[in-house]
Amino acid sequence: MGYVAWWIALILIQAYAITDAFHFTWKVALLDAGCMIFLAAISGQIMHNTVRYYQPSLKRSFHMIVWGMALAALCVVCHRLIMTAYLLPDDPSYLAYLSRSYIFRGLFTWIMISMVGTISWVWFYFQDQQARESHEQNIAKLAREAELTTLRQQLQPHFLFNSLNSISALAGTRPEEARKMIQQLSDFLRGTIKRDNQQLVTLEEELRHLQLYLEIEKVRFGHRMKTEIEKDDASNSMMLPSLLLQRIVENAIKFGLYDTTGEITIRIKAQAAGDELIVTVENPFDSETTQPRQGVGFGLTGIQRRLYLLYARNNLLTARQLENHTFITEVTIPQTA
Repeated sequence: MGYVAWWIALILIQAYAITDAFHFTWKVALLDAGCMIFLAAISGQIMHNTVRYYQPSLKRSFHMIVWGMALAALCVVCHRLIMTAYLLPDDPSYLAYLSRSYIFRGLFTWIMISMVGTISWVWFYFQDQQARESHEQNIAKLAREAELTTLRQQLQPHFLFNSLNSISALAGTRPEEARKMIQQLSDFLRGTIKRDNQQLVTLEEELRHLQLYLEIEKVRFGHRMKTEIEKDDASNSMMLPSLLLQRIVENAIKFGLYDTTGEITIRIKAQAAGDELIVTVENPFDSETTQPRQGVGFGLTGIQRRLYLLYARNNLLTARQLENHTFITEVTIPQTA
């Protein structure tokens, strides 16, 4: 609609200029301007479609300049044929004016066609850039989601193998505990499958699911394993990646229970700190049997990678060893709007 309005406005402006400068009647001026602008509008549309399907680089813009000149020359020739053969064949003064205006008409038409071509080129260029950026973003998003899925799928195998081995060991000596562990494992895995499509869950949901995991581990380790969970009310509804705590606690159990023979207590603390959720997991370790760890250590690199993919930050997971043979893993979860 705007395109048509633009050309109609040009017809009126050119017709007014012809009547004012050369004293032709409005009929003559409108016929002349209307025919010329109509041909220029068609040529502009041709240029628009050309640019749509053939977008030259700046180095090859010369081709479009030549094409614009050819269209402008064709417009002038067609205008003369139409005016002299059909619209105003018997007006000597107009025919004389027409003969003197070829160069001006050609230049004016070329400028109009070039303007349409330039605007079209810019329009399609930015559309193409947006489409390309959107495509790249979609590819990056799919790759990120695929990597996140892979990381999440890597969380379960060794836990599942350990649980099945424990069930096998219990089946002969303590069948009741074996059946209980099978039921707990079934509930845990069912909950895990339901949460596969949930990238983020509330802390309350995560802790509820974590309890299923801890109950299974307590069957395996018996009285040796104790847990303490502390949280404030404000943190209950805060969001965090699903199944994140299970992997951290699993890591704490591995390096807390496997290398010790006595009872241990794993402490989990969650608190709200402004617009962030801070969760710490604390477990003891035996410095004589546990080798020193570098960086986050303790098999937490997969969790760190997952946090980076979700929040684009590398400082959300920290781990440190205290002198009292305690290892602390701290994870910070930004609460995005």
